Amino acid sequence: MSDSASISPTGHYTGLVWVRHGLSHPALATTTGHLLFWGFKPVVLAAQWAGVPAIDSFLLTRHRLIDLRLDEAIRSGRVGQVIEIASGLSARGWRFNQRYGEALSYIEADLPGMAQRKREALARMGGPQPGHRVVDIDALADGGPQSLDAVAASLDRDRGLALITEGLVNYFSEADVRSMWQRFSSLMRQFPEACYWSDIALSDDMGGRVAPFVSVLSAFVRGRVHLHFRAPTDAEAALRECGFGSARAIDPGEFAGALGDIPGGVSRRIRVIEATTAPVPVASASTTTGGESDVHNSN
Repeated sequence: MSDSASISPTGHYTGLVWVRHGLSHPALATTTGHLLFWGFKPVVLAAQWAGVPAIDSFLLTRHRLIDLRLDEAIRSGRVGQVIEIASGLSARGWRFNQRYGEALSYIEADLPGMAQRKREALARMGGPQPGHRVVDIDALADGGPQSLDAVAASLDRDRGLALITEGLVNYFSEADVRSMWQRFSSLMRQFPEACYWSDIALSDDMGGRVAPFVSVLSAFVRGRVHLHFRAPTDAEAALRECGFGSARAIDPGEFAGALGDIPGGVSRRIRVIEATTAPVPVASASTTTGGESDVHNSN
């Protein structure tokens, strides 16, 4: 059995949240997740009283919105391959493999301890099935067998690619995040179509509750939580500086009707980045301005 101490507390906690809300398989819930969920409950309730976002609403909003955008890209034919970095105990790879089978190549990548835990869980679930695999990765590595380039070496350069990071970027420094984004955009330019999705918390969206939000999350993850950017435009500009042609920090409220029933309602305190390597087409002088946003024009 893999060493639980090598797995982030948030990995155990979110794994249980997905199971409790029908987004996962019971094999992906851990004893540690149960202990954290119930042990952290008083802190969560106290934090909500202080104005910190309801954590289940926060987590479910980002998870379902990434699912929604990924599913649309696959159904439209723009994406046929996925690398999910820091996939943790999420069942997204398993669920999408169940839905699309061998028509979709899905790679889950994480640090060795978590990746081994995922492989053991999938074995109990009867898999992984063809088209779905779990590999080791170091998201900060520039080269070597656990680098992003090594993980992507076997992918078909003639099929569209999606990169996903969920629950990752706010736990790294801005310098590390920018370095990752540069590696992501560099890889994505090797494919005919490519899109990157990630959640991100912005200080403007905290509504004056930045300090308690950062304090609670930092205590929970036993590390520092970073709010790198103030406004959506700041994050979008940083993504373009890192080599993306178009970028948008999506307000989940735009998709509230498609996100299903979320306890506490759709959270407006989290954004989902949608970035592509293709630039947004520039309208000609004869074209009416306005119309679709980047989320619709992104590929």
